[in-house]
Amino acid sequence: MDARSVASQLNTSGLLKTQGLIGGKWSDAYDGKTIKVYNPATGESIADVAYMGARETNDAISSAYDAFSSWSKITAAERSKYLRKWYDLLMANREELAQLMTLEQGKPLKESLGEISYGAGFIEFASEEAKRVYGDIIPSPLSDRRLFVLKQPVGVVGAITPWNFPLAMITRKVGPALACGCTVVIKPSELTPLTALAAAELSIQAGIPAGVVNVVMGNAPEIGDAIVESPQVRKITFTGSTAVGKKLMEGSAKTVKKVSLELGGNAPCIVFDDADLDVAVKGTIAAKFRNSGQTCVCANRILVQEGIYDKFAEALVDAVQKMKVGDGFGEDVVQGPLINDAAVEKVENLLNDATSKGAKIILGGKRHSLGLTFYEPTVVSDVSNDMRIAREEVFGPVAPLLRFKTEEDAIAIANDTNAGLGSYVFTNSIQRSWRVAEALEYGLVGVNEGVISTEVAPFGGFKQSGLGREGSKYGLDEYLEIKYVCMGNMNKL
Repeated sequence: MDARSVASQLNTSGLLKTQGLIGGKWSDAYDGKTIKVYNPATGESIADVAYMGARETNDAISSAYDAFSSWSKITAAERSKYLRKWYDLLMANREELAQLMTLEQGKPLKESLGEISYGAGFIEFASEEAKRVYGDIIPSPLSDRRLFVLKQPVGVVGAITPWNFPLAMITRKVGPALACGCTVVIKPSELTPLTALAAAELSIQAGIPAGVVNVVMGNAPEIGDAIVESPQVRKITFTGSTAVGKKLMEGSAKTVKKVSLELGGNAPCIVFDDADLDVAVKGTIAAKFRNSGQTCVCANRILVQEGIYDKFAEALVDAVQKMKVGDGFGEDVVQGPLINDAAVEKVENLLNDATSKGAKIILGGKRHSLGLTFYEPTVVSDVSNDMRIAREEVFGPVAPLLRFKTEEDAIAIANDTNAGLGSYVFTNSIQRSWRVAEALEYGLVGVNEGVISTEVAPFGGFKQSGLGREGSKYGLDEYLEIKYVCMGNMNKL
């Protein structure tokens, strides 16, 4: 399988869309501008997509606003059926969607297939939970009154998503939003818009009414400002950098929007002396190197207790050096390219800072011989928590090893950051696993497991890693307003 033949097949399938979706109609940018989408594994252009801005975004918002009045009033059972049909279509087109994802994002095809199933799972879960948005009855302190609580959809939602998970970051926002009765304007990354557009096409095929799902892409600052400034948008949900999240939060204050933010992480992966070495190595590799290290919950700091440090480092290097790097369509490839040159330069800068301060590269540490944005899987020892590589998100295939002595030391090092999204613990002690899991200032804790995300559990962070939760029953609350109703004079005949 090669990239060009895949692109050709996708074009004939009807899933390779290059226009935005506004009010149920595919639309070019109003000024005709386009932007190229590249395959990071080859550097070749895949497609020219519409480069939209404020005008198109405002029209998409208006379409969503108009559609909200009808979509919010149909029954939960009807919305559930639409979402179920969308899920079925996503799964029926799983192979084509995965190929499209690997083409524009670069991750190995096996990972892309996994993301399609994972991402579709949020739509399936939302279709089921749509029928379980319950209100409440409150016992009144006065005999002639009846008090009850309604949960109602918040309104138009602006969903701004990143490039690293082109489907799942959309579905885990849009699924619960639609289930609750909201309508959406999606702004995917300009680096990976094709998967989002294909998913939107399938939403049309599922019969979801015009205006309920809208997609605009292109000029990110213009689109973001339009979403933030519009009084018709009542909710913003964003996955991306902490810096951009803070700007969106600040801008949203002007119209007092509800805001959900899933921001940057600095995940510790703590390996205790009593850990099962094989389990710890396998789990660490999954937590660190999935998607070439380009996930917000990647193990960014691997804290290893001194008694097992040397054995763990040796076993980790042995496992990592067997990882095959290459084009995501290649056989047995487990690591693809980084998304662009800026990503590679960031990795290089962080490694240079670390080695200048005493860290040692024990595997990799340079651009891969394949060229472009491929980078060698890397392991770095003797890292300290004051180095930039331990303070900033690497977002690349680099595993920094930090040594610690006691459980208290590990917790202190792990919590010494403004981030608080994902974290991992490897130990065979049940007591320790409870103590450490409770002490870690993180929204997610994986114990003896490196891949913990699922649609049935809440995903979100502490501190500057964000606000709110996605996935699970808790994720629906982000798209609902609570209304209290008091009915008086209830004793009269």
